Amino acid sequence: MAIPDYQKLDHHFDEIIGESQAMKAVLKKVEQVAPTDATVLLLGETGTGKELIARAVHDLSPRSTRPLVRVNCGAIPANLVESELFGHERGSFTGALAKRIGRFELADGGTIFLDEVGELPLDAQVKLLRVLQEREFERIGSGRSTKVNIRVIAATNRDLPAAVKAGSFRSDLLYRLNVFPIELPPLRNRPSDIPLFVHSFAGRLSKKFGKRLDQISQQTMDRLIHYAWPGNVRELENIIERAAILSPGPMLQVDEVLFQSDRAASSDTSRTLEEVERAHITHVLQEVDWVVEGKQGAATRLGLHPNTLRSRMQKLGIKKPRPTV
Repeated sequence: MAIPDYQKLDHHFDEIIGESQAMKAVLKKVEQVAPTDATVLLLGETGTGKELIARAVHDLSPRSTRPLVRVNCGAIPANLVESELFGHERGSFTGALAKRIGRFELADGGTIFLDEVGELPLDAQVKLLRVLQEREFERIGSGRSTKVNIRVIAATNRDLPAAVKAGSFRSDLLYRLNVFPIELPPLRNRPSDIPLFVHSFAGRLSKKFGKRLDQISQQTMDRLIHYAWPGNVRELENIIERAAILSPGPMLQVDEVLFQSDRAASSDTSRTLEEVERAHITHVLQEVDWVVEGKQGAATRLGLHPNTLRSRMQKLGIKKPRPTV
């Protein structure tokens, strides 16, 4: 079969793929909140497209001509968070050889996107709370407050109420961030969008690799639609790119490794999504000798953050087998 061509989507968000009811509900919320200055909290699993939604909110807002500054809160070393967010003066600490403008100041007049906000250490959460309340901060080493006119969008894949109970996230900060929450559905809850993604990825990769990729078997498409996708859209994109590399064209031949783990039970139509997900994650871990992190690790192959993969392993009861003597 030809890969279905979905050129005319029923919305005007050019970079966002999705015609499912779940995504239409998300995009409706984007249209409702974008014209305001309300703080937005994007919730959802890794790989569900939170950054795209943040950009859509910014692009539809009155601040669209001003900067959108993204901060990956989970990637900043704890001792550098304050400097990264708020900046520092020259000589304010060892290694501060020059004045640094922080991300909040760079976003003045526009939008700051705090990705993985749930990973911020508690001391940084206190300072962030002040900025949200007063729209002002102090650079490290400066006794003068700097005011900023910004819109705040935050995102997390963590259960923040649970983090509050565990003492790793401040309740008052959660209340400040959770003004207008938007929850992004996982890919397994929007199967009708999968053919759209396959078409989009195949078209892009066809140009990238210089080969025609416009055919796919109905069996392969059905398997893609019914797979659990623990890594969501990011994992699907990885699988399609791998298939594009291996396929001579025009038929997109999806790597059978994806389905080997459930081949023995292919006649069992009662398997739950958790069972399929458990089997696939276990298979990938076995392929990489149970290495989670790194370029060749299971997390990279699945399109997941290592912490997210560990969380899924714990939830699904996946453990590395003990070595036999």
